[in-house]
Amino acid sequence: MAEDGEEKLLATVQHIVQTLGRTDTMTEDILKVFSNYDGRLSLDKLYATRAAAAAAAVGGATGERSVPASPPMPPPPVAPSAAAAMPPVTSLERTVRTLDRQISQFVTMDRLIWADSADADAFLEAVDDLVGTVQELDAAGTNRGLLDRADELLSRCMARLEDEFRALIERPDDAAPQVPGGFGSDDSEEDYDADDGFGDEPIPIARPVSDFDIVIDALPPGSVSDVHQIARRMVDAGFGRECAEAYAAARRGFIDESVARLGIRSRTADEVHSLPWEELEFDIARWIPAFKMVFRILIPSERRLCDRVFEGLAPYGDLAFVAAVRTQALQLISFGDAVAAASRAPERLFRVIDMYEAVRDLLPDLDPVFSDPYSAALRAEVSAVCNTLGSSIKGIFMELENLIRRDPARVAVPGGGIHPITRYVMNYLRAACGSRQTLEEVMEGDLGAVGTAAIAVDPDRPTSSLAVHIAWIMDVLHKNLETKSKIYRDPPLASIFLMNNGKYIIHKVNDSELGVLLGDEWMKQMMSRVRRWSMEYQRGAWAKVISVLQTGGPGVGSITAKSMLQKMQMFNSYMEEICTVQSDWVIADEQLRADVKSAIVDSVMPAYRGLIGRLRSSPEAARDLFIKYTPEDVQARIQHLFEGVAK
Repeated sequence: MAEDGEEKLLATVQHIVQTLGRTDTMTEDILKVFSNYDGRLSLDKLYATRAAAAAAAVGGATGERSVPASPPMPPPPVAPSAAAAMPPVTSLERTVRTLDRQISQFVTMDRLIWADSADADAFLEAVDDLVGTVQELDAAGTNRGLLDRADELLSRCMARLEDEFRALIERPDDAAPQVPGGFGSDDSEEDYDADDGFGDEPIPIARPVSDFDIVIDALPPGSVSDVHQIARRMVDAGFGRECAEAYAAARRGFIDESVARLGIRSRTADEVHSLPWEELEFDIARWIPAFKMVFRILIPSERRLCDRVFEGLAPYGDLAFVAAVRTQALQLISFGDAVAAASRAPERLFRVIDMYEAVRDLLPDLDPVFSDPYSAALRAEVSAVCNTLGSSIKGIFMELENLIRRDPARVAVPGGGIHPITRYVMNYLRAACGSRQTLEEVMEGDLGAVGTAAIAVDPDRPTSSLAVHIAWIMDVLHKNLETKSKIYRDPPLASIFLMNNGKYIIHKVNDSELGVLLGDEWMKQMMSRVRRWSMEYQRGAWAKVISVLQTGGPGVGSITAKSMLQKMQMFNSYMEEICTVQSDWVIADEQLRADVKSAIVDSVMPAYRGLIGRLRSSPEAARDLFIKYTPEDVQARIQHLFEGVAK
């Protein structure tokens, strides 16, 4: 009875199939539905029953007999049933149809497949089966229509995998890492701008970073494993490039936001060149820590994440990495290029040095990050901007020379004091030598830039490129000061001017790395110049005073009492003139001022005391002798000289 029941069930199913199965696909789907509904309705039994029914239909049509009395007639043509005309279904066809039904359930979901780990595992298993089936069909090459159908199904799978891939990477709770002082932020109020009253969301502000030895884990380990599984399937299916592009698109938003939090604004080269220096300096001050942050933390962390997501899937990890970081990396690099190509005004030197050092110091650390052929171009761009900034530093030094040459000799400094150009240049060079190692580095090999014929380099003088550049600048400054000294109509005041500026230069050289660079021989030459200018002052200002005090020795050639009285009157006149004219003159350096006064006293006072002594010893002159200035008065007036502006 059980067998009869099963036969009736199979016959009923077969009747339904014949009635409804108008196409091969519909027939196959109906058979699959019944096989899933009842264990007795296995596909093997259903196919066997279907084949038997087709044979019976053909046999019945040819086996009927006519009435014996009638002559035999040929049987009428019997149209074969749909089942008999349908070609047998292969196992690959059944596999593709099964996979189509399974995968369609997943790709039409209105939620993330990876929200349920069981669904994710089942979907990946179906994808693996489909990839294997496509490969098998492609190798066979006998059923192009089925291969096209499988490829279309595979494309649907890849599109859904790409969506899942991006969603896992872009998930907000996983894509906002906590970085000390960097891209992440905690919930403390200090990390946000105050409410401005317009209802805007608070903006997280990045805090300063001093420790760059950290790594951002942008995704938790579980998510990394999930996206790696997806990436492996996409690569196996021949969609590796699409996977890399999806990764880059998903990560680029995080990178853009991270850089934006550092306060970096995108500017064109023209905008950089037209900015006022104060505003550009502010941008540079932000650029330096941002550059370090991006190239020391963000990009290496992105490389680490790419290596984990695309582990064993080269070169797609390298492609994804470059595509993700390239835009922001080039934005930072282009700003450095724009600054290097901008105005080379001397005041920009120190910020350009800071930029150069920031780039130079991280170059060795970039080698393992940009080690693949696809990112090597980025490494070359960073190296190129470093060289460009170095060239800018050289150009700024040349501009300093031009600035000195162009400084006009129009207005004399009151009292022969220190000229502003001297203060500017010496303080500038002194500050620049705080970065001596960097300057030596960028100047190295550039000895001929200033012309070896123009500078006599002594064997005992430092001959590094930087030393030669600075010596050249000092020579230019010296010539400029000599030109300016000619503005003074009074030659002794011109000597005072040169003395003041020369002594100031010596002081600044002794008090910095300039002394090491310029060397002892240069220092000796400069001190010799100051002594020469001092002697020129004394001769120009006091020669006539000393001359008028000369009385000759006793005996032959001695002057008369009247002549000595006249000399005394002339001395008084000269002394008053000198004190009046030089009352505003200044010697800024205290030691130099004391030395010059001492030299004047040594030259004037013995002769003045000798004249007074001769007058007092002469009976003829003693009657009319009037001493307006005692030796003590003269010495006191000399001691009050050169206070001028410095007083």
